[in-house]
Amino acid sequence: MVPASDTRLVQIVDAAVAEAARRAGAWVKCAPGCTQCCIGVFSISQLDTARLRAGLERLAESDRGRADAVRERAQDSRARLAAKFPGDARSGILDPARAEEFEDFGNEESCPALDPQTGLCDLYAARPMTCRVFGLPLRTEDGLGVCELCFQGASAEELKTCVVDPEGDEMEAVTNAEAERSSGLHGETIVAWALVTPCLD
Repeated sequence: MVPASDTRLVQIVDAAVAEAARRAGAWVKCAPGCTQCCIGVFSISQLDTARLRAGLERLAESDRGRADAVRERAQDSRARLAAKFPGDARSGILDPARAEEFEDFGNEESCPALDPQTGLCDLYAARPMTCRVFGLPLRTEDGLGVCELCFQGASAEELKTCVVDPEGDEMEAVTNAEAERSSGLHGETIVAWALVTPCLD
């Protein structure tokens, strides 16, 4: 179940991204059909998981065929990745002690939510936080992270003026803790496991 506060959290993050994109203007190359950020697995929270599952349920109500295709892609992805999953392959919980393995894990794997025919995300409204902020400059432990297709030729000063600065970090942590309590799962996973629950095995 998606915590009620997630709606407000998404609004805060989306507003911060929209403002950063406005400041960035033509530096941002993100557009429908660009799938650069949809290739390669990445970790997501239990809050992201709850949001994705709710999004898949809504899609099933409006377009059963597309929802079934997402589920099938998720099951296929999970089958390909299970043997080398750096964590508990049953629950899908990643092991933080195996972070080095995760760096080289599933780098060529397409996100199951990506429609390979259209190049669009079938669960766009329910996408994880990482997807919501990708492309624009973000503060990381290593400095500013940015999509390699965006901001080509931009100076460090130009990047700094376009940093996404959502003020929802604390709210996200609290809301994720609520999602973890609700699901009984603690820790991060990946999209393929988020969309294929153990009961579907």
